[in-house]
Amino acid sequence: MAPMGIRLSPLGMAVFCLLGLGVLYHLYSGFLAGRFAFFMLSEPAAGGPETPHGSGAVDLRELLAVSVLAAVRGGEEVKRVRDGNDLNAKAKGKTREGAEEQLTSGDLLSNRKMFYLLKSAFPAVQINSEERVDTADQETVSWNRSIPEDIKQKIQPKEVPAESVTVWIDPLDATQEYTENLRQYVTTMVCVAVNGKPVIGVIHKPFSAYTGTFMPSHLSSIFSHSKTPRIIVSRSHSGKVEQVARQTFGNNTVIIPAGGAGYKVLALLDVAEKNQEEADVYIHVTYIKKWDICAGNAVLRALGGHMTTLSGEEISYTGSDGNEGGLIASINMNHKALIEKLPDLEKTSHK
Repeated sequence: MAPMGIRLSPLGMAVFCLLGLGVLYHLYSGFLAGRFAFFMLSEPAAGGPETPHGSGAVDLRELLAVSVLAAVRGGEEVKRVRDGNDLNAKAKGKTREGAEEQLTSGDLLSNRKMFYLLKSAFPAVQINSEERVDTADQETVSWNRSIPEDIKQKIQPKEVPAESVTVWIDPLDATQEYTENLRQYVTTMVCVAVNGKPVIGVIHKPFSAYTGTFMPSHLSSIFSHSKTPRIIVSRSHSGKVEQVARQTFGNNTVIIPAGGAGYKVLALLDVAEKNQEEADVYIHVTYIKKWDICAGNAVLRALGGHMTTLSGEEISYTGSDGNEGGLIASINMNHKALIEKLPDLEKTSHK
């Protein structure tokens, strides 16, 4: 019997129960539909076509594999042109210091091979290159999605959003030295940055076919050669750096003029390359393009080293294609202490 003397109609009770069941049905069916949609989005449909980069994702292990291949393929073009003495060199402008910048067939052919190989494999990824890409001269270069065994063994797959990735290509680093037939300085480079941070770096030396494993030097003090610190710099900037370096580190400081940012980074590492000089620190005191330094920055980061502006700021590989603050690079030493020792060089980097 209902309270207060109110009697419930059997028909009303039936309607109430039906309404309750209807509400529960809709709530539960919505929950099931949501769970079903979640699993459909999370797992590929069985028997469907393979989609290695679904929903705008990029696998960094695959990108590393194709970056290595691109650097090697570009290097083949660089070597072929130089061996055939078919450079067709011409001036493409001047640097901020007033030096003529050279452009050769090696630059252009290497750039075309590297750019279109990367673009065909990862069409959604932004690719920045030192040389202009002529769409009228497009080349079909495919990747068979093969990953070398050493990469498979050392690197696990890792997907990141395609929009977070920027690839920087230097199809021929040290073009001036290339025209002078100073082959030891020449490299081809690929760098991958995620959200501006360099995470993959490939440096290939086409004239020795060197793309080896990077191993850090074992430094016992602030310099590996404590009595004769060795600083590697651009050939055109050695005079600017030498005076300050000797005042800072002593008159016995060795200044190594060299060509190519890739070559200079390799000088900081213990690489099995007979034509590679060795140094403790790499310093650059003027404006430099990011495709020149991104790959080397990634390599140093992977090995626990550092590459920063002369004032110690991290270099971001998004936005503009140039770095205004100069750079200082080192590995296995007190990088902050090095920066504090070079206060005067930062002032020259914007000139």
